[in-house]
Amino acid sequence: MDFGNADSWGAAIYFWIFPFVIGDAIFPPVPSEMLVITGGALSAEGRINGFLVVLLAAAASWLGDLLVFQLFKRRLSHVLDRWRWGLGFHAAVHAAIAKAGRSSTYGAIIGLRFIPGGRLATTAAAGIANVSTRGFSLCAALGGLLWAAWSVALGYFMGSATGLPFWASSLIGVGVGLLVGAVVGVIVTRRRGNPSPVESAVDPDEELDF
Repeated sequence: MDFGNADSWGAAIYFWIFPFVIGDAIFPPVPSEMLVITGGALSAEGRINGFLVVLLAAAASWLGDLLVFQLFKRRLSHVLDRWRWGLGFHAAVHAAIAKAGRSSTYGAIIGLRFIPGGRLATTAAAGIANVSTRGFSLCAALGGLLWAAWSVALGYFMGSATGLPFWASSLIGVGVGLLVGAVVGVIVTRRRGNPSPVESAVDPDEELDF
């Protein structure tokens, strides 16, 4: 497959979205954002349907979040310690929570997914804090839809405005997305509001025991 040729992507990108976006819920380095932004850039060229990319990415994001949330809410994450990748996953959770911090608002479940590692951090923390499944599900669904729409729109705009090959537009879009995500992360993590269950998800002086 020629990754620089738009004709090589075609409808195949639809099948990649689910595993990549769900995988990103567990392992943040998975480049799901780049894939969804690429979908937007390809839609600008009329290669694929941008609305379908949004729906698929939003659904995959929601399912991935629920998977991780239930894993920690039901205290089943220790099962993963049987495998090396499971231990790596726990290390990733520690790193994500340390980087993203612990917000005092439910808005973190929606907003922190826009920064690297923020999605995993808030999802795991919400599960540890025993946040209601319904409340988390609604926030995760809204956050996933906003993230998917933003990523596709970013790729579409870059592809339409620059006139560059889709892969170049995607790289520019990822750079802009990271910059905007950093700003969103600062706003969400520093904002103080009424306490919510997420606030006490992790005791600063307590080592996470999964």
